[in-house]
Amino acid sequence: MTAALESALAGMAAISLDELVAQAALQTRVDRKYLLPRAELEDLLAGLPADALVLDEDGLRSFDYESVYFDTPDLDSYLAAARKRRRRYKIRTRCYLDSGDCFLEVKTRGGRSVTVKDRVPYDAEARDELTAEGLEHTDTILAEAGIDRPDAPLEPTLVTRYARSTVFLPAAGARATVDRDLEWITPAGTVLRTPELAIVESKSGSAPSPMDRLLWRHGHRPDGISKYGVGLAALRPDLPANKWSRVLRRHFTPA
Repeated sequence: MTAALESALAGMAAISLDELVAQAALQTRVDRKYLLPRAELEDLLAGLPADALVLDEDGLRSFDYESVYFDTPDLDSYLAAARKRRRRYKIRTRCYLDSGDCFLEVKTRGGRSVTVKDRVPYDAEARDELTAEGLEHTDTILAEAGIDRPDAPLEPTLVTRYARSTVFLPAAGARATVDRDLEWITPAGTVLRTPELAIVESKSGSAPSPMDRLLWRHGHRPDGISKYGVGLAALRPDLPANKWSRVLRRHFTPA
């Protein structure tokens, strides 16, 4: 984290995780993602309402995340998203490296285009594999969503790592995450790093949040970003990626 960003976060009042969950669970919400230059984050945070709070746990205001995505050898999960199929799924383990907590997450999108994320605790030591229990749980969630998983093994396809800070906007009951130090790694060891970029995701009710309006004033509009989809497409230009072509063209094409 740069000194300027650290200073901007340090200047905000704090909120604990328990308080954040109690005040901003946001079970029904609208998520908007923005990809922007990391250099703009300091000014962006400075423009937030005076009552904005930052998540603070034991003095930490930036937390390291690691996600391992699982897919079939033919990349059925990736292709379903790339081709905008109504019924699709995403499977990953997500670990919070500072605390050691880890979860298995199964995100499904069913026939009514409703996205549901199921999350259960997982063994951090097994985060790069689907255990028998993990696979059984995954199949149960997919079946409940009416999604037939192809009869093929699920294997690690991509690892993402990044640092995240979370901001709460009390007056609007909204929150936002700020991700930077983005890194994507394939099983073969190919690495993509984008130190100059950040992903800001606003999470609010039906109305845009103050974070959305602030980003709009800075000239940013929501992007159709999936860390899994965009990362894999950037590392594998042979894959179909029309869904993310604008993002790839603007941010991942060498100058």
